[in-house]
Amino acid sequence: MSVLKGKRILLGITGGIAAYKTPLLVRLLVKEGADVKVVMTEAAKDFVTPLTLNTVSKNPVYSSFTSETENPSENPEWNNHVDLAMNADLLLFAPATANTLAKMAQGECDNLLLAVYLSAACPVYYAPAMDLDMYQHPSVQESFTKLEEFGNIQIPAGFGELASGLIGQGRMAEPVEIVEFLKGDLAAKLPLRGKKVLITAGPTYEAIDPVRFIGNHSSGKMGYALAETAANLGAQVFLISGPTHLKLENSNVHIDRVTSAQEMYDAAHKYFGTVDIAIASAAVADYRPAEIAREKIKKNDDELVLHLTKTKDILASLGAEKKAQFLVGFALETENEEANAKKKLEKKNLDLIVLNSLRDKGAGFQTDTNKVTLIAKDNKVTPFDVKPKEEVAKDIFQYIIENYDA
Repeated sequence: MSVLKGKRILLGITGGIAAYKTPLLVRLLVKEGADVKVVMTEAAKDFVTPLTLNTVSKNPVYSSFTSETENPSENPEWNNHVDLAMNADLLLFAPATANTLAKMAQGECDNLLLAVYLSAACPVYYAPAMDLDMYQHPSVQESFTKLEEFGNIQIPAGFGELASGLIGQGRMAEPVEIVEFLKGDLAAKLPLRGKKVLITAGPTYEAIDPVRFIGNHSSGKMGYALAETAANLGAQVFLISGPTHLKLENSNVHIDRVTSAQEMYDAAHKYFGTVDIAIASAAVADYRPAEIAREKIKKNDDELVLHLTKTKDILASLGAEKKAQFLVGFALETENEEANAKKKLEKKNLDLIVLNSLRDKGAGFQTDTNKVTLIAKDNKVTPFDVKPKEEVAKDIFQYIIENYDA
């Protein structure tokens, strides 16, 4: 999955001939899964039309502080530059002309795009585009230096034929190059880049005979949300999944599908020694039939007696082997929730335990939401409200990132 998927990108287009390339740039960003909104200067409209950019982005195009309403008798609508800036994950200037770069460096604000820039708290990228002599001029180089001091990130101009016919540096990077630069820069800054994460998810099914099994109601949604979140944060993820209908297509996630507790145990130990973080979110059966009937058990008697034996405790066994790994467990309790979770945390040598209760509305199996409390080794308790499991996963990894030292 692309690191740009789901990113809210503001594309600032200024008045240079390279603006003719921006519809392709928008198309490429949208193809990567980004949500692109365009803010353009009035001069940029001489090179590319708002209608074209609106069509390829599927979003309104902004160029002034107000927009006319459909009803001429109504007052114009205000295009709030603060809202535009604050709702963006990154701001990209392409092309960035010498004029706009100078204004950015000096804090000038005479159009909507510059107002957005001065309000932006997100990363700012810019792709310079100008002729050779302009690019080499000391004032432009000074703008580059000042913008670098601000933390703005330059996407270097290319070397080639320029609009003037001269050959040299100043040509805006091609749309494909801009997209690859963004992907590479964002990926390099992901907090879990280079880390390996093991996650167990879903139920286990313990066979009674070739037809029947002992299982539970776990859907695997929490574990899959954790896996996708870890991958989006840059980690290489090993997801060990019990039986579930869920799918996850992400090149950073390798899925091992298992059925029984023993199979999950074996898979977890196969990866545990090589990972940095392990999260056991699966609902593993505590017991399994002592013997599995080779043929389907016939319904002959009024009662059926099964002899059960304990399964191996996956989480406890990982805790016993733990070296530098950050180990997280889950506790689903129905009584004395916090006390029981703390006992489990200590007994199984965990760094963090995620407690949820079947008493909490919106928590537990088969739901799209969860309500959790994080309990750390120092007994610090952090409760959260009910929220989608994807958001819960982000909360869990935010805690791990802030407290994982290796």
